[in-house]
Amino acid sequence: MKIGYRTLKTAIGTPVAIWIAQLLSLTNFASAGILTILCIQNTRKRSMESATSRFAACMLAMVFSFVVFETAGYNPIAIGLMLLLFIPATVRLNITQGIVTSSVIILHLYGSNNINWSTILNEFLLIVVGIGVALLLNLYMPSLEGKLKEKQHKIEGNFRTILREIASFLRTGDQQWSGQELTATADLLDEAKALAYQDVENRMTKGHHEYYHYFQMRKKQFELLERMLPLISRIHQTTEEAQVIAEFFDELSENVHPGNTAVLFLQQIKDMRAEFEKTELPQSREEFEARASLYTLLNEIEQYLIIKRLFKKSDV
Repeated sequence: MKIGYRTLKTAIGTPVAIWIAQLLSLTNFASAGILTILCIQNTRKRSMESATSRFAACMLAMVFSFVVFETAGYNPIAIGLMLLLFIPATVRLNITQGIVTSSVIILHLYGSNNINWSTILNEFLLIVVGIGVALLLNLYMPSLEGKLKEKQHKIEGNFRTILREIASFLRTGDQQWSGQELTATADLLDEAKALAYQDVENRMTKGHHEYYHYFQMRKKQFELLERMLPLISRIHQTTEEAQVIAEFFDELSENVHPGNTAVLFLQQIKDMRAEFEKTELPQSREEFEARASLYTLLNEIEQYLIIKRLFKKSDV
């Protein structure tokens, strides 16, 4: 059984919050632990948003509770009336995350049968302790650099395989490839983007996030690779042009790693087009269709490289 960081923080933060509340001799001190549980989140950004919403909702709940209970009395009907007014207010203010948290505070105030400054101070300190402990624990977030780098290496490895298999098909017409790297890559890209987004939220600062934009770039390239497969499946004969493009794909597959640029390969495509224009026209319908598919394939791989060139970090 694997214990995650969120679980570990919850297990540490809850008793700490309760202990601090007890030291302060607060009534309903266990509620500080509940507040901590509710505010522990997966990222710093979500933790801050959660804490802000819950704090604002709790402050609003105390105001509503004082007005409603002191006016309508301390009875179950007053609680119903209180919620009818309070919940729409939280929706309007976009702090609905705090409804459950503030409900705890509302019930405390209802159970007091007399809202005075002492009661309000007690609830305020419970809120500060519970939410404060959660925020302090969420200041630490484990680095995701290793996991992101691992995803990057796996995706690049699959790209190499896909490009080599395309080259093999163009060269020999071999259709033995199972295509399992396609499914694996699609899953890896989804996982990697989610992980990168989590890292973005942990940084709490706006700006260029290398891995997030990297995986977005790879996602676009992968969509192009998927579009290429139906094209090559329509090529039923090996031609001189197919051999040249196969060598190009082989060379490209060897350069799917950080530190390479797409400029050189784009120039090669330009040179290939110039050479193909010098060849004789197709003599049969089959030759014409094969050449048309090859030219379209060349356009697709050109777009693949242009996407890379637009990416700020030099990765082919």
